[in-house]
Amino acid sequence: MKALVKEELGFGNLNLLTVEEPTVKEGLVKIEVKYAGICGSDLHTYEGHYKVKAPVTLGHEFSGVVTEVGAGVTNFNVGDRVTSETTFYICEECRYCQSGDFNLCNHRKGLGTQVNGGFAKYLIAKASSVHLLPDHVDYASASLTEPLACAHHAVKKATIQPGDVAVVLGPGPIGLLTAQVAKAYGAKVVITGLDNDQTRLQKAKELGIDSVVNIQQETIHDIVNDLTSGYGADIVFECTGAVPAANMGLDLLAKKGQFVQVGIFPNAKIEIDFEKIIQKEIRVVGTRSQKSADWKPSLELMNDGRVNAKSLITHEFSIAEWDKGYEAIKSGEAIKVSLLPLD
Repeated sequence: MKALVKEELGFGNLNLLTVEEPTVKEGLVKIEVKYAGICGSDLHTYEGHYKVKAPVTLGHEFSGVVTEVGAGVTNFNVGDRVTSETTFYICEECRYCQSGDFNLCNHRKGLGTQVNGGFAKYLIAKASSVHLLPDHVDYASASLTEPLACAHHAVKKATIQPGDVAVVLGPGPIGLLTAQVAKAYGAKVVITGLDNDQTRLQKAKELGIDSVVNIQQETIHDIVNDLTSGYGADIVFECTGAVPAANMGLDLLAKKGQFVQVGIFPNAKIEIDFEKIIQKEIRVVGTRSQKSADWKPSLELMNDGRVNAKSLITHEFSIAEWDKGYEAIKSGEAIKVSLLPLD
């Protein structure tokens, strides 16, 4: 079968290869891929900024149909429509595994990074990580369950009271999903972007986000103050990974506000205004990826229409056209790109 494989670390080295079709073993499920999304980490992997266990087939956002189940698998049948968590291996012994926080296990191996992923016709997933698709979730929507689960994980790091004002900094795919989840849980949501984010800001308006702000054209502080009687936002979700945005978010927060860092900064060591954190008693928390507990709620949010993930897919290409997808994202033309397998 054809697969998009990161053959070596470093810039590039991502090639369409003919590889052996995987075989199913005990406790595993074989899935025929229908849709697979390009994640920002796939871009970083291509550019050599993100390390994987090469050679490996990339792709950890996907949906498909079960074609075979291994021995001992009783909860899935051939023909089931499914998606899967990225977790393929965990130690099952550390305190994080015991609490269900698989995303924090030091020995975790994930699909599309350490184990072959979804940029291929077939992949093998761990049965305990696989989820059936609800009736009203199609394959395209389901391929975004993983990024939606990341957004859900981020939102659950905060405590949202009905009517709270939440500011989402950055209208990328994760920002747009985070905004929808926060709104679904009762927040009044403000999402921000820049002049070059027009396509994404327009999408935010179409999705019904309460306030959509181009901070290069409007004064975000005035807008937030108007919404909060001058107190400031209750919650900020920083989804850009840009230091100026993070400091702006701290400035926008009310005293005793909540700051959730979602985006990853290009450099690990950054300059942050801790004076505001101290003087306003801001609660700061990070959020890493997603965990099992985020998947069922994410599928339910799509199933009942509170989150429209599918609308973020603006481009579709075959895995042989990866370069077109890459350029569409890098140029800002695309919001989310899906890759389709080759027969």
